[in-house]
Amino acid sequence: MEPYDRLVVCIESQTLRAQSAGEADDVFPISTAKAGVGQKSGSWQTPLGQHVVRARIGANAPRGAVFVRRRATGEVWSPQLHAEHPDRDWILTRILWLTGIEPGHNRGGDVDTLRRYIYIHGTPETEPMREPASHGCIRMSNADIEALFERVAPRTPVDIVERYR
Repeated sequence: MEPYDRLVVCIESQTLRAQSAGEADDVFPISTAKAGVGQKSGSWQTPLGQHVVRARIGANAPRGAVFVRRRATGEVWSPQLHAEHPDRDWILTRILWLTGIEPGHNRGGDVDTLRRYIYIHGTPETEPMREPASHGCIRMSNADIEALFERVAPRTPVDIVERYR
C-alpha cells in the first residue's frame, strides 16, 4: 500500500478522506468539535484550512493506549478506567499532531493550530462517530487511526473543510 498523499477532513459529512495517487480514496468516519468550527485558541472548535502533520506519536503503543500531553501514561483504556476518570478527554492509540500553514488564519497568534494541540487521534469505542462531539480535535476509532497512521508521514497535507468540493 502506498502512503497517503493528502487527508481531507469534512465537517459536514464527519468523514476523513485519505488520498493516495493511483488508488481509490479511503473514507473514515470521524468526530469533530461539538462547538463547531473556528480558529481561536480556547474556542474548543475544529480549525479550518490547510494544515500538515507535524508529528506522529505512539507508533508502537497498544490499541487503547492512553496519552496525556502527547505522552503514553502506561494505561490502556477500559470501561473501568473510564469510570474512574469520567471527565478525561480520552486521547488513545495514536496521535497525528497538526500544524496550520496559513499565517493569520491557522498559524501564529491566537489562531495557531499547533499551539492549540489539535490532533487526529483515537477515542474510546463508546464515543460516537459521524457526529460532532470532540473538544476541537478530530477523533477516529482506534482501528481506523492505527490504519491511517501506518500510511501517513510527517508533512502530509491535511485540509479541513466545511464540505467537500
